[in-house]
Amino acid sequence: MLLDNFKVESPNVEYGDDSITSTYSYQSTDLQQKGDRWIARPTNTQYKFKTDTRVPKLGVMLVGWGGNNGTTVTAGILANKLGCTWMTKEGLKKPNYWGSLTQASTVRVGNFLGEEAYTPMSSLLPMVHPNDIVLGGWDISGLNMAEAMERAQVLDWELQRQLVPHMKDLEPLPGIYDADFIAANQDSRANNVIKGSRQHQVDTVRQNIRSFQADTGVDKVIVLWTANTERFGEVVEGVNDTADNFLAAIERDEPELAPSSLYAAACIQEGVPFINGSPQNTFVPGLIEMAVQRGVLIAGDDFKSGQTKLKSVLVDFLVGAGIKPTSIVSYNHLGNNDGMNLSAPQTFRSKEISKSNVVDDMVASNSILYAPGEHPDHVVVIKYVPYVRDSKRAMDEYMSELFMGGKSTIAIHNTCEDSLLASPIILDLVILAELLGRIQFHREGEAAQAQAAGSTAAARDLAGYQAMHPVASLLSYLTKAPLVPDGTPVINALARQRAALENVLRACVGLAPDNNMLLEFK
Repeated sequence: MLLDNFKVESPNVEYGDDSITSTYSYQSTDLQQKGDRWIARPTNTQYKFKTDTRVPKLGVMLVGWGGNNGTTVTAGILANKLGCTWMTKEGLKKPNYWGSLTQASTVRVGNFLGEEAYTPMSSLLPMVHPNDIVLGGWDISGLNMAEAMERAQVLDWELQRQLVPHMKDLEPLPGIYDADFIAANQDSRANNVIKGSRQHQVDTVRQNIRSFQADTGVDKVIVLWTANTERFGEVVEGVNDTADNFLAAIERDEPELAPSSLYAAACIQEGVPFINGSPQNTFVPGLIEMAVQRGVLIAGDDFKSGQTKLKSVLVDFLVGAGIKPTSIVSYNHLGNNDGMNLSAPQTFRSKEISKSNVVDDMVASNSILYAPGEHPDHVVVIKYVPYVRDSKRAMDEYMSELFMGGKSTIAIHNTCEDSLLASPIILDLVILAELLGRIQFHREGEAAQAQAAGSTAAARDLAGYQAMHPVASLLSYLTKAPLVPDGTPVINALARQRAALENVLRACVGLAPDNNMLLEFK
């Protein structure tokens, strides 16, 4: 049963003209060691959430707007807004937002006459609708969006033909280009770049953001990197290790500052959220410190679309079932520009790192199966095959040890449209990032400590409410290498990531966390 019109009635929830306030009882467990025994004590902490229900007019600026992902997002929003239909050999097609967590998934909210009831995730709290997003951005290629869409070869031609009149006048702003950070094969595309020093580049991006907001009349801007994968940058003492050093390094025109990090620095200084959709280490320590100091949301890294999402489910299942994965080999080949850029060893290394770390938390969760320091053999291979274009092939082999010395091998072949998987993730990231900026909370007893020390103290209001942490780990479901606050465990298991996000949204409207006990039926 799907409930489109959904509202919670509870004494713990107050609905104001422009906000929802809920009181939420958070249950957790404290552990203490006494001798050779561990004692678990349940704890109960009261939280109060306050969510601004006013949905702003949202502007999204994409770095790499003219790439496969950028053009596909743009075309998808336009096709949905215009109600386009197009014929293929398989029949009439209509636009949709399938693949989007916020637009095409549901949340269980209860049961009615023995039947479980669900509501769209977007119905839990007021969210920006993709059709209302205003797009802009940068690209090192000067092609307009219609030409870039044709070059990408992602969408059916009949749909492209209808969208050309709406995209031919959309032109990307010049982007930051540094040949040292991406593959040499990208040089021929770089005809639309911001020249000059790094300080000039950052200043230009900051001005671009201000002009975009003024020209479009949007209330908020979010910037998302969907451009080429860069090589990993070196963390250099005195250059990018602290916020002050990073800003000084920009002024000195230090070479070891990646374009993605320069965009991030510009956004943080403008108070604009920045999300990294590629696997490089954009968020060096100096940038993270800067974002936390200024209370500006950052999130990343690398879109989690196909093979890695499946891996984070399958390994969680195997380890949770007491089966021991011992060898995981993942092979990919693709033919889009992302594949061409990743054919260079230095950029492939960034992708290899982000795809290889996704099983670490699941392995660490079971010391019965794995001795200290033990880890499955994990190999990732990516090859560039131009002919397959955006249709990526992924082949995986999982070998595991079973009962009494037995072995199991699971082999999977997955063919997917790379940009058609990534584009809904881009929409989810910006929609949820915007929503997180409207959620505030405080813990029981903290209202009188509004001036307490801490990275988010400046964001507290007079009632003691504070913003969510600037490092948005709640977006981990959508990224391969989740960025988390210092001291926070990295979670890659997909079900736990989804539960964390969903249950925070539930808490904001006074719903208890979802569980599968179903005691009412037992």
